[in-house]
Amino acid sequence: MNLDHDLLEDMKRSMKKGDKIRVETVRGLRAQLKNAQISKGKELSDDDMVQVLSSAAKKRKESIEQFKAVGREDRAKIEQVELDIIYEYLPEQLDEKQIGQLADAVIAEVRPASMNDMGKVMSIIMPKVKGQADGKLVQQIVRDKLSSL
Repeated sequence: MNLDHDLLEDMKRSMKKGDKIRVETVRGLRAQLKNAQISKGKELSDDDMVQVLSSAAKKRKESIEQFKAVGREDRAKIEQVELDIIYEYLPEQLDEKQIGQLADAVIAEVRPASMNDMGKVMSIIMPKVKGQADGKLVQQIVRDKLSSL
């Protein structure tokens, strides 16, 4: 479990530096990984770990939106810092252009007739972008491409 080791070392370094936000974030990630391991009843695979971290990132994104909606920019900034820390441990994120190219390739493969075939396209593209892209963004890009058919 290399990721757990990296998180532990990062937490130690952050404690020495006095970086409270990083310490709390990394400690929380380690706890989430441990809870997922207990729930699963065995060691987590790399995909499992990425899924846990992706879930944590998604929660931070949602919190940022909610805090901004109620005018709590101070809390939104803290959540953004935590999100940036989580991204350090996730695989490199795909940009919209890369997702669009992948969507084009999957659409060419599936050959959907209409927007009703979006589920078929999504079922193929999501495993390919797992941990590398936000599902809402992928869904929006696929929807835009299918609507132009």
